[in-house]
Amino acid sequence: MNGHQPALTGAARAQALHHPRHDEETTPFVSLNDISEIELLILRRLREVTIGDHGSQAHGTGFDYVGLRDWQAGDRFASIDWPQSTLTNFSPLIVREYEQPSTATVVAVADASMSTRVGVNGRPVAAAVARAIATLGMSAVFFQDQFGLVTFDDTLRHFTAVRPQVGRNQVVHCLDAYQYPRGLQEVRHAGNLSMSLASFLQRTALVPFISDFLFEAPETVLHELSLLNRAHDVFVVLVDAAFAFEVPALSAGWIDTLDVETGRTVTMSRADLQRLADRILSWQDEVARMAAAVDLDVVRMSIDPETADLALAEFVAERRLRKVA
Repeated sequence: MNGHQPALTGAARAQALHHPRHDEETTPFVSLNDISEIELLILRRLREVTIGDHGSQAHGTGFDYVGLRDWQAGDRFASIDWPQSTLTNFSPLIVREYEQPSTATVVAVADASMSTRVGVNGRPVAAAVARAIATLGMSAVFFQDQFGLVTFDDTLRHFTAVRPQVGRNQVVHCLDAYQYPRGLQEVRHAGNLSMSLASFLQRTALVPFISDFLFEAPETVLHELSLLNRAHDVFVVLVDAAFAFEVPALSAGWIDTLDVETGRTVTMSRADLQRLADRILSWQDEVARMAAAVDLDVVRMSIDPETADLALAEFVAERRLRKVA
């Protein structure tokens, strides 16, 4: 960030006061009812936006054979290649991978760092990230596009992924993989963010990068995304995280806070702690400005789910029809 902008690491990212209870951790970030509501919203709104413009380029119901790979959680048993699996003594099982023809590929890159897993009143930041994944995924279903997921941690060096496939069940699988996580494959780190993502993307894709951007050196990440944008269609989904720092009134003058990612404890004054939400908002405003400076479009995800869903769905529809062949 620039010189006058305070770094939001350590104490400024401490959210231990709002760490979710065990029952909140096991509650789905996005329920099946939520997915159905998002689906109805998209069907209603995107039909208006795309009327006369959308025609599927997929013909028939066939699948293209891609190759063989190791079995992963979530794979159908019908896809297991038993003769090949005997060669590995069934450890691991080998599955046949197919690709369904589609009009485009959408791969959501989602922030799964520990700081997103905490919040207030049972609403972690990760729930807003998951909501964005669901909206993007159901938009892809509307267009019969393949949808996949890449997650990253606070180091921005460890990536896991779900390969793009078509269909509503794929969206549910991606949401499940993001929250728990399971059914994910490792993505080789290729030196930096842009090269690692490029190595995973097998074809030109629409790549929404979903994060609250509460990490060090966001300008470096945005630069890497701008490089990836030369070959793919990349945009930023900036998740509002200020609500997670709106702490209740406290009587103590000094408060010990814990950074959930680094484990570092910092003592803050009550006044500084209660100003965190404003600092987060200013930080994210600066991130949006820096993204625009490197020609990356930004969609702001507010804490109002209906408003956020509609804004993101309409943006994706316009973006896809304009840029993705």
